[in-house]
Amino acid sequence: MNDHALKIGGIQMTTKKTEEVKENKEAKRTDDNVVYVGQKPTMSYVLAVITQFTGGLKEVHLKARGRSISRAVDVAEIVKNRFLADVKIQGIEIGTEEREVEEGNKINVSTIDIKLLK
Repeated sequence: MNDHALKIGGIQMTTKKTEEVKENKEAKRTDDNVVYVGQKPTMSYVLAVITQFTGGLKEVHLKARGRSISRAVDVAEIVKNRFLADVKIQGIEIGTEEREVEEGNKINVSTIDIKLLK
């Protein structure tokens, strides 16, 4: 396994290779506490996270790929700093997925999973 771990200010950051990320997705498929961040406005995802926490969940994952990664970071910071002061960032996992595009070409897409804990 080629995991690389780094601890910054109490937050565990981990990188994983593409194959390992795929294994984790197949093994762990409970999406009840996952918010997938895409192209909607940031506040839509903030509301989704707050709804998860007020619904009784103690842990919510923010997942994003590619250009949506910065929006996922914004969502985590807005939830933590403006709405729910008791929410902490438990960990951040980053990785790379290999995607197939037109004509069979493959590209690498960055991924992030931000684990929020109440």
